[in-house]
Amino acid sequence: MPRLIKIFDTTLRDGEQSPGASMTSDQKLMLARQLARLNVDVIEAGFAFSSQSDFEALQRIAAEVEGPTICSLARAKPADIDRAWEAIKLAPKRRIHTFLSTSDIHLQHQFRLTRDEALKQSVEMVQKAKGYVEDVEFSPMDATRSDPTYLYEVLTAVIEAGATTLNIPDTVGYTHPHEFGALIRGIRENVIGIQTVVISVHCHNDLGVAVANSLAAVAEGAGQVECTINGIGERAGNASLEEVVMALRVRSQLYDADTGIVTEEIMKTSRLASKTTGLMVQPNKAIVGANAFAHTSGIHQDGLLKDGTTYEIMRPQSVGLGQSKMVMGKLSGRHAFRAHLKDMGYMLSDDELNAAFDRFKHLAGQKKEIFEEDIEAIVSEEVQNLPASYVLKHLRVESGTDLTPKATIELEIDGTPAKHEETGDGPVDAVFRTITKMATTPSTLISYSVKAITGGMDAQGEVTVKIEADGRTVTGNGASTDIIIASAMAYLNALNTLTYWKSKQTHDVSTTV
Repeated sequence: MPRLIKIFDTTLRDGEQSPGASMTSDQKLMLARQLARLNVDVIEAGFAFSSQSDFEALQRIAAEVEGPTICSLARAKPADIDRAWEAIKLAPKRRIHTFLSTSDIHLQHQFRLTRDEALKQSVEMVQKAKGYVEDVEFSPMDATRSDPTYLYEVLTAVIEAGATTLNIPDTVGYTHPHEFGALIRGIRENVIGIQTVVISVHCHNDLGVAVANSLAAVAEGAGQVECTINGIGERAGNASLEEVVMALRVRSQLYDADTGIVTEEIMKTSRLASKTTGLMVQPNKAIVGANAFAHTSGIHQDGLLKDGTTYEIMRPQSVGLGQSKMVMGKLSGRHAFRAHLKDMGYMLSDDELNAAFDRFKHLAGQKKEIFEEDIEAIVSEEVQNLPASYVLKHLRVESGTDLTPKATIELEIDGTPAKHEETGDGPVDAVFRTITKMATTPSTLISYSVKAITGGMDAQGEVTVKIEADGRTVTGNGASTDIIIASAMAYLNALNTLTYWKSKQTHDVSTTV
């Protein structure tokens, strides 16, 4: 049975310290409720003494959120401890988390305290907090830059004073996994009474190893990890909750540890935190980034379609996503293209698939990503099975502020090459005038419309035209990243449709006479 690691979420406290991430009381309450659904063990809901708004948010969360322990941060000062108690006293499960530095850098330059003074103050404030709550956490700030012997002394003293959780913070993100693991091992071996308390860790990400440090600590016996949703927090942020949790879930045998997190709530929580704080998640972010379960390579897509374990070490459903995403682009293969068409409801013959795939690969060379609307446009043109009376072979358009728009077009009409050029009021008008002159079937343009199929600078444009001849009106469609080409394709599609109906009418008449 794996050890159960407690998850201490500090999104509402340390996470809010990200520049521009401040939240209202209502937003904090909403996020706290989602954290409860995620089943975190502890919610550090704020720093009661820091502001009236933090105090009020803590009070509301303590009174209204059920499940997790509700915690307030407090400096090792009497007024902070008192304020923290007032904020959380209505919570069924409550914790006061107090802290004071143990590094000489902080004691000398920030707090102006001697080691003895800092030790005495830490003990007194833990005792004061213990007078309010049974559950007291103590953090020796900047522990990773502290003299280990003095750190052990302080930790031993606060255990005797009543601390139930000892949190070892890498406050400035200075240490590395092998060092941090050794520090936790040293604490277990040298701190008297350590077996009676929970060792916690709180790692910052200044050197990009917050999650790695946290996992190294778990491997050395830490029983709680402090983290934030999406890894937000002071400076470069904190250890990412979703990364820690899924690392322990996927590699539980390696760490002999897991958490009680309802992982299916991860994506929903991530998106809510992002929306609430305004801090967007980078696409390549592990677990919750837009690309985390997106596959572009044709080799990867082929393997994934055969067996999900080939290129995914966890299923997207396990974090609350519906399914993996096949990113259709220039690297995608025919297998993935066929599977994507099937998902969209298209069952194509081999010939139709080949024609559509060729069009798709050509378009993929022009666009970074192909969307479903792009594929729909391709399929709608390729599977109509219309006789290709008019085939576009070449198009050239000249236009500018000091030029009369002119189109030069080469067509294959019923297998015979033809070339013509015309001017117009604009490039599209020039194209249409040229095609009309070349067409053996006289027609009149009734309407012309254009829309972007997808967003972005490389979006396809879809053109729809209606033409009329001999009382029959037909519609033609064309799609391309070049709107002039799309216009020509739409007009020719309409002409092919018109020619098809005329030939069908002739055939029907001849068979009934």
